[in-house]
Amino acid sequence: MKLHEFQAKAVLSSAGIPIPDGRPALSPDEAASAAIALGLPVVVKAQVHVGGRGKAGGIKLAKTADEARSHASAILGKDIKGLRVEKLYVERAARIAKELYLGVTLDRDRRRPVVMLSTVGGMEIEEVAASDPEKIARGWPNPLLGFLPFEARALCVDADVPAAQRAGVAEIAMKLYRVYAGTDAMLAEINPLFIQEDGSLLAGDAKLELDDNALYRQADLAKLKEVGKDEEAEERARALGFSYVQLDGDVGIIGNGAGLVMGTLDAVRNAGGHAANFLDVGGGARESVVKAALEIVLSNPRVKSVLINIFGGITRGDEVAKGILAVLRDSKPRVPLVIRLSGTEAEAGRKLLEGAPLVSRATMDEAAAEAVRLAK
Repeated sequence: MKLHEFQAKAVLSSAGIPIPDGRPALSPDEAASAAIALGLPVVVKAQVHVGGRGKAGGIKLAKTADEARSHASAILGKDIKGLRVEKLYVERAARIAKELYLGVTLDRDRRRPVVMLSTVGGMEIEEVAASDPEKIARGWPNPLLGFLPFEARALCVDADVPAAQRAGVAEIAMKLYRVYAGTDAMLAEINPLFIQEDGSLLAGDAKLELDDNALYRQADLAKLKEVGKDEEAEERARALGFSYVQLDGDVGIIGNGAGLVMGTLDAVRNAGGHAANFLDVGGGARESVVKAALEIVLSNPRVKSVLINIFGGITRGDEVAKGILAVLRDSKPRVPLVIRLSGTEAEAGRKLLEGAPLVSRATMDEAAAEAVRLAK
């Protein structure tokens, strides 16, 4: 579960982390009123559950109330990485001298949280990690002890934080770690963390992603959950008991078992294509589930072909075939379907599909290559 920036900043503020004064807004007039109330200049920010808003034109500086209204009008309704902007956050502009990056997430290799700090803030941290990994200092707190003061100070030294701000950054890092642990977060991030011209620190942005499996322990935060139009498919899939993650490609993917689906994504990439989603129907998927899965994948307008890759163990090939036929019977798919069936009752499934408007291939790589070809 992702929080909007203004919601995440409220959580950080309650933990004692300094944030700029700000107000949410739902219309251009509300943005102009907020600008006047906060004091100019202000920054008008799109509130969507995705990064890279600034590069996409979703963050604008306004020096007057009219300018804030104009920026709000331009940003509202804007599409940012497939998400429609319906909310804004207007906050007082900071006097920025330097930008840092601070984040806490889970290091699965070490099986413990990792706190990351870098003097290269305001950029895509993934790009920094790939091109200049030495610019990111890391610390691995003991989950039973928390992030201790000496560890936080050492992290600031490793990251080459200016000496005058080391104590303050260390304090914010410890508070952010407590937010991460206390909210059952998967990611708690401040990017950028501003060092202002007067030397004070301010959270310029905030990202908080919570573990859905722990929401029963986070009743207050769970109330903030929003399901946008772009997330409806994922919520529907979750309700049916299978995993669906939308991606940026145009080849829809359905498989049974996380490993097989990941292998299918790789096969599509090796064939020169890009997957539109990850969808795992799990073991023992019945006709109704397969039908629902196919409908969800086909609801994505970017999908130009669908690859169904089933290796039958618990899952029966004939049940999968019945689900596909149910979709074909109720409505003709707008894109070509490619299927690879093997394992339990695969022969029976293939027999049921004889004459159906789809393409069958014997191996995963052959099916992936055909799906990519048809998508192009």
